Amino acid sequence: MKMLMTGAAAGALFFIAAPTYAQTTTPTAPKAGQAESDTIDTVVVTGYRGSLTKARKLKRESNVIKDVIVAEDMAKFPELNLAESLQRLPGVQINREAGEGRRISLRGLGPDFARVQLNGMEVLGNVDSAQDSRGQRSRDRAFDFNIFASELFSRVEVEKTYQAAQHEGGMAGTVGLFTGKPFDYPSGTKGAVSVKLGTNEYTKDTQPRIAALYSRNWDDKFGVALSIAYGKRETTEQGHNTYNYSKPSASTLAGLVTKGLNISKLSSAQQAKFLSGDLYFADGNRISSWNAKMERLGLTAAVQWKPAENVLLTLDALHGQFTTERSELHLATRPLASTGSVAFDTAASTVWPAAFQTNSVINNIAWDSTNYVTMTDVTNMTFGSENRRSRNENRFDQLVLTGKWDVSERLSFDGHIGYEKSTYKTPYDDKLYMRAKGNLIANYGSDGRSASFQYPGWDTTNPANYALDSFYYRGFNNSSELKEAVFNGRYSLSDVWTLRAGVAYHEFTQDGIDKFYDDNVNGTRSKMRGKPVADVTTVFTNNFGSWLIGDYAKTFAKYNEYHRFGPNTDGTGGALQDIENVYTTSEKTTSVYVQADWDSDIAGKRFRGNVGLRGYQTDTNSTGWIQGDSYAYLGTTDVDGSYSGVLPTLNTVLEMTPEVLVRFSATQNLNRPGMGSMAAKGSAFKDDTSGEISASRGNPNLKPYKDTTLDLAVEYYFGNVGLVSAGVFQKDVKNFIGSADYSTKDNNALTFAQAGIPISSIPGATANTIINDFSMPINIDGTQRIKGIELAGQAQFTFLPAPFDKFGMQANYTSLDIPEKITGISKTSYNATVFYETDLWGARASLSHRDLWYSGRNDSVMSASTRGFEAGTYVDASAFWNVSKKLQLTLNGINLTNQKDTQFWGQNRYLYNQNQSGATYMVGLSYKF
Repeated sequence: MKMLMTGAAAGALFFIAAPTYAQTTTPTAPKAGQAESDTIDTVVVTGYRGSLTKARKLKRESNVIKDVIVAEDMAKFPELNLAESLQRLPGVQINREAGEGRRISLRGLGPDFARVQLNGMEVLGNVDSAQDSRGQRSRDRAFDFNIFASELFSRVEVEKTYQAAQHEGGMAGTVGLFTGKPFDYPSGTKGAVSVKLGTNEYTKDTQPRIAALYSRNWDDKFGVALSIAYGKRETTEQGHNTYNYSKPSASTLAGLVTKGLNISKLSSAQQAKFLSGDLYFADGNRISSWNAKMERLGLTAAVQWKPAENVLLTLDALHGQFTTERSELHLATRPLASTGSVAFDTAASTVWPAAFQTNSVINNIAWDSTNYVTMTDVTNMTFGSENRRSRNENRFDQLVLTGKWDVSERLSFDGHIGYEKSTYKTPYDDKLYMRAKGNLIANYGSDGRSASFQYPGWDTTNPANYALDSFYYRGFNNSSELKEAVFNGRYSLSDVWTLRAGVAYHEFTQDGIDKFYDDNVNGTRSKMRGKPVADVTTVFTNNFGSWLIGDYAKTFAKYNEYHRFGPNTDGTGGALQDIENVYTTSEKTTSVYVQADWDSDIAGKRFRGNVGLRGYQTDTNSTGWIQGDSYAYLGTTDVDGSYSGVLPTLNTVLEMTPEVLVRFSATQNLNRPGMGSMAAKGSAFKDDTSGEISASRGNPNLKPYKDTTLDLAVEYYFGNVGLVSAGVFQKDVKNFIGSADYSTKDNNALTFAQAGIPISSIPGATANTIINDFSMPINIDGTQRIKGIELAGQAQFTFLPAPFDKFGMQANYTSLDIPEKITGISKTSYNATVFYETDLWGARASLSHRDLWYSGRNDSVMSASTRGFEAGTYVDASAFWNVSKKLQLTLNGINLTNQKDTQFWGQNRYLYNQNQSGATYMVGLSYKF
């Protein structure tokens, strides 16, 4: 903080001193730091090199530390996915699903801390994940970049340092997405059409991808730009996985042996170890496939109008649809009369066929030094065949009106008003279960980090080995809504100083509901369990095996079933009981700022930057269900919160030479708490024996995360493309969120009124009734420090003899020093792109690597709360051939090495989930006019 204030004071000193320096500059001469040749020569560069040149220019001219990606041409972003483009920038890490980039982590902080803006307005949009282990669906502040096709955008900017003129929030940085505008293109008509067809080595489907952009500019007086992007593809992720682990107690295991579990084939030492209760077993030995049919549609429209030479109005509209039909298929250990989903079972009840009424025989077992079982050989194991189907519908709509009025050469105003809505709906997310009886040898290797499953002595595709189980029915609905208004003024005080000020209003609301209708309530268990499967199944095969799965259409028809959340027309099924995550959270923020920008000389060197303050006032509210046993609704809680503050910022740029820039920034910013922590939903229970009351809820009164960040960077620009940069940064972050417990044992118990729990949740309670145990999220004391180094470079190798002078390279490296408390980040990541480009053809190959990273941490060696992802390296490539000046042929390859995506649990990094999604290849034609 002391350094921040010192920097701000220095900025104020320059406010006084700068006019003196400015007098030494000749008005007709270029600014210090601007080469003479820059004012005379214009070099036109196209293609990938052209996009690097344009991006470099925007980075160089910025007063904040910024990285930029610019489209190579209309409807031609460098990569097929925005996240995959962003990972080419230093400090950016992405996660992929089914081989496609989804979310970004930025400068040592996770996806929730990177704010995304679309055409100047904040954007929030979530899609779902195929796997529960990745947090399948959640309401949060992160943005999923696979909602939109990359062809819709003309550039992406990542502002890594904060300035007062920017909205508060996005503590890791702000990612700006920009769609094409008619005034971006010359007068007249301009357009482009791109058609691609692709396939994946696993799915072998035809994946069409179509994009078109049309722009009409009437002499920069009026213009219209329209674009459409449509894509359809099938994906699959295949591999081995577990649910994590199970540790049965000695008494549980002894009880299973008493019931008939046969361990006689084990040695006496193995039997003793098995019965000790010390062993950790893989819970759910599965071969799996996550298959999806995805359809993406994006539409943009931009209208620009200059009613006068000094007035510009822009209306931007964007509509996005992302729909996924998913089937999730597993063959997993699923005992009927054992514990958890371990790989051994006892005899099932008589509702099951005779084959199921047999005990498992454990033939062999092995474990490591921490008692994790690395191998089991079991006869008569019970399996579950799960066919999970879901439909996920994502919709996004945004409308933004932006205006700019240049009142005079010195005074101008600008601003925008906008509205957006994002919905995520899962009309059905159902499971069809069958059971099977067979043998399994599961081997996780000596270190527990690999998987090999064998099914000796039984046919996994024979219906005689299976029996039906039941249906589960589920559905989810989430929505976000944002209203925003911004008004800014800018006044040029002198040739050096410009004063900026503004006010903004931001209103955000998010709500949702989750419904679960399990088989014990919906009635399907009683009429289906144990029945034969011969006429309701199909054989499923992937690269890891073949097995039988239940067929929805056939099973629905046979048992008069359908997706439902209430009793069947045949009378089976009771009332829907399990309704969860019912809450609405809103934030209303008013903010004001003042910022002074300067552009002067100091000791003959150009010195520019800005210094400012931004004040904010945020009011929060959340209502949510309080639930009890069997998810019973007990009442609705309604909690308000508020916080306010002032954020100082300083950004400076000193041009040591026309080619060398030194940047220093000292800023404070915030990040609003996660939606789940703020949600007022909770639970309340009263013990029938003791009469003690326990309750919990979220906390809308949480304060935001706050950081103090220092940045220092040096940039060297050379040639038409060349750039080498090195930067260091330090973030001190406070107001992290933990859990607070209030109890009568600690003499700090709260009443119902103090806890914000409705008295209706517990019969007989009053506002003054004591809650014996109450917990909720709170801000915790302490500061976490993040330090990082970012290195980047790009160049065309013009110094090489022809034809090698057409080669070029772009690369970056990021190293982070982060506390264990902060998860979701790799400590090291790097990217490299090698390109070769002529006027006729070109090609490039890209490599992206991030080290292992944790999604959760726990001090216990064997806790499944510790989990994460192993290091991964992805390789992509593309090429083009200009058939003519207007027609281009393209080729793309994504995930060429078919990289394994491996999740682990525990400090020993035991295998949790390992899958592959295959390489994707696309060929395309693009035509511009």
